[in-house]
Amino acid sequence: MYAVIKSGGKQYRVEEGEQLAVELLGTAGEVELAPVLVVDGDRVLATPKELEAARVSARVVDEARGPKVTGFTYKPKTNNRKRWGHRQRYSLIEITGISAGGARRAPSAAKQAPAEEPAKKAPAAKKAPAAKKSPTTTTKKAPAKKRPPKKA
Repeated sequence: MYAVIKSGGKQYRVEEGEQLAVELLGTAGEVELAPVLVVDGDRVLATPKELEAARVSARVVDEARGPKVTGFTYKPKTNNRKRWGHRQRYSLIEITGISAGGARRAPSAAKQAPAEEPAKKAPAAKKAPAAKKSPTTTTKKAPAKKRPPKKA
């Protein structure tokens, strides 16, 4: 069984017992992540209705920092130089459990009994004509005409 989770604007394919680095989650011990997709053998849960009860539980193991990214901007002839750096912080999490939530697949159309025909509706009664709008409303003007090109 595996799942695809969404965390920090990214999606990750995870299995139980796996460790991975995600965007910083804080110092929480246990975290519940909502899956985007759950695959359990031949059963695939992908629609929001099927995924309502599905959960992926994880434990925050540690906090880590990624590699340092450095940058330098330079504009010639203006003595404008700027050095900058950034080091992203990550949470290391371990997936402790994946549950499909007991959701069952809907039976296929071939196995279902034929649906009853809906009752025919009576024709709708004609409505009275709408009242005319007052003449105080403004009318749209015609678009302006293009001028011929100037002669040199």
